[in-house]
Amino acid sequence: MRKQLLCTDTGEYTGEIKGGLRPSMKLVVMGIVNKKPKSMEVILSSRPQEEDTEGDVGLQLKVSFREKAVQRNARLAGKWGSAENTLSFFPFAAGEPFKMEIVCEHQQFRILVDGQPLCGFTHRLSQLASLTALRVFGDLQLTKVA
Repeated sequence: MRKQLLCTDTGEYTGEIKGGLRPSMKLVVMGIVNKKPKSMEVILSSRPQEEDTEGDVGLQLKVSFREKAVQRNARLAGKWGSAENTLSFFPFAAGEPFKMEIVCEHQQFRILVDGQPLCGFTHRLSQLASLTALRVFGDLQLTKVA
């Protein structure tokens, strides 16, 4: 299974999802947004390398504080798809803690923030088990990734 890691002094985390993602799995990212944030990202991918342009990305969550947006996208065979931006509310605030949950369901990822449903993202990658890396980075202090 996954290891639970505590990260206290950094805004960047890369970790392995043992055995890859599968329906009913839940990933939790907890942290505190920086005082003057611009953006943060959460990426579920098939390879953890930063410079890798060939690895598939099953879910990319890009949070833009300036635009109060959470963009979702996926990259298959080196090509990004069309981004999804629809949100009912923007849950993040400068200097405030948050708990993001990414629930892997059969048809989609369901994203919750502080227990409130934020959005969904229909799977574009059929091989969920190939998603073995979780990366979190940006204007935040991570407190827990599990």
